[in-house]
Amino acid sequence: MTSVLQPHKGAPNGTYTFSSRPRPVQNRSKYRERVADQDDGPSNYGNIMYDRRVVRGNTYAQHVLPTTAQPDPVEIQRQQEARRRALARKRAKEHFRPRTPEALEGRKHMDVQTELYLEELSDRVEDFSVECQTDAFLDKPATPLFIPAKTGKDVATQIVEGELFDFDMEVRPLLEVLVGKTMEQSLLEVMEEEELASLRAQQRAFLELRNAELVEVQRLEEQERRHREEKERRLRQQREVLERERETADKIAARAFAQQYLADLLPSVFSSLRDHGYFYDPVERDLETSFLPWMMTGVSEALEKRNAARTVLDMLIRDVAEQRLELHQPLLE
Repeated sequence: MTSVLQPHKGAPNGTYTFSSRPRPVQNRSKYRERVADQDDGPSNYGNIMYDRRVVRGNTYAQHVLPTTAQPDPVEIQRQQEARRRALARKRAKEHFRPRTPEALEGRKHMDVQTELYLEELSDRVEDFSVECQTDAFLDKPATPLFIPAKTGKDVATQIVEGELFDFDMEVRPLLEVLVGKTMEQSLLEVMEEEELASLRAQQRAFLELRNAELVEVQRLEEQERRHREEKERRLRQQREVLERERETADKIAARAFAQQYLADLLPSVFSSLRDHGYFYDPVERDLETSFLPWMMTGVSEALEKRNAARTVLDMLIRDVAEQRLELHQPLLE
């Protein structure tokens, strides 16, 4: 904040100074207060690596374009043409820029200050200290408009009518520049149109040539595809013929081997089956399974009855002999 003070007694008349309005020093705590919205969350550390305003990475490396990126020649030519036009326009402006004519004989040009309020220019700014006693704080008054003091001397130059600017003479180079630029621009446009027409003709010729080449490529691809399919079909037929021949040979060999193997196998199999009882006479089998077991059972029962009768007879004979021996025992004594 700056304010205008009254001129000092020791200062020269008409000078002004700047001074900051005195203000009381605010009472600051010793430690930094925590922000209200960060009371609940974790405290942030003062690490500048987490500051978003800190630029990370290489800040002085040059941006090198990749070697594979090839600029468009038409774009390069257009940029060069625009650069040449800009340089020509700049030189024309510098050449036809209106300048102050030379002073007449007996006169000379002088540097004058044309501002409304004059100000003395110096390399060193005059400064000095001023002390004052302030009252209680009041409302800030409106800041007065700064009006620098007028210094220096007024100097005037007499210029008669027609001395600085002549329309007929000054407009001629402007018209020449405008007409020249118009003709140059029209010629450039005509050349661009001719170049575009030539490029379109070349593009049409290229497209026709490319379409013819594509048709030829498609014809060759179709021919190659037909040849490949015919070759695969014939190879498949040949493989099928060879497969059938191999199967026929395998069948013939298997049949011959089977006949040779079965020539001696059938008699041995039949004899083995006959030995194991798979081939039998029904009458003989009936005798063996029905008659002979029945006969053996009957014979066994008859023999058992005969043995039982002999046992009973032997017991009876023994009892009779013992009884008679007991009867005749006293007589023998």
